[in-house]
Amino acid sequence: MIPLFAALALFLADQPAADAAPATPPEASAASGFPPGAPHDDYQFVGWCYGALRGYLDLHDQVMPEVTRIESSYRPPGRKLADDLKVYADIQKDGHRQLKAFQAALTAAEKASLRPINTIGAAAVQKGRSTWNAGPEITKARLAQEWMSWALPARCETTAKALEARASLLGASFKANVEPEGAQPPAAPPEQPAAPNPN
Repeated sequence: MIPLFAALALFLADQPAADAAPATPPEASAASGFPPGAPHDDYQFVGWCYGALRGYLDLHDQVMPEVTRIESSYRPPGRKLADDLKVYADIQKDGHRQLKAFQAALTAAEKASLRPINTIGAAAVQKGRSTWNAGPEITKARLAQEWMSWALPARCETTAKALEARASLLGASFKANVEPEGAQPPAAPPEQPAAPNPN
C-alpha cells in the first residue's frame, strides 16, 4: 500500500499553482461547523483541511504584493505596517506546523485501515485545495482580500487529533496477537525417558 504522504506528494506535484481565489470563500456553516462542500467523514475532512490549507499557503508569494499595498493604504492609527505584515509570516509558519499534524493523522489512519484509503484521501485533498480555484474574473485585490480574511476552521485541528488518536488505538489492537519482538517460543516439555522393558 502506498503511504498517503507519497500519494499526496505525487498528486500535488501534478497540480498547477492556484492563481485565483474562490468565488465564495470557504467559511464554516453555523449549523454543522463544516465548511460548505467539505466531507463530514473524519479522514476525508482532515484531507480536505490539508488541501485547503496547502492551497492557502501556496498563494502567499502571489498575493503578498497586493496584501502589502492594501495594508499600506488603509492604516489603523497607532499600528506599524511591519507588525501587521509579520502576522502573515506567523500564519505561514503556523500553517506549516498544522500541515504536518494533518499529515500525521492521515498517515496514521491509512496504516490502521484494513483497506487502502489513500486514493480517497487524495481526492479529499484535491477538493479542499480546489476551494482556492476560480475563474479569471477574480481580481488581484479580491483574491488578496479573501486570502487576508481566510482562517482554517478550528474543527480541522481537533478532528485531526481525534483521528490520529483513534487510528493509533486501532493500530495497536491489530497487533495484539503478534509475538513481542525478541520473544522466544515456549520451550517444549522435556521428553520422558522410556520405561525399561522388564523382559
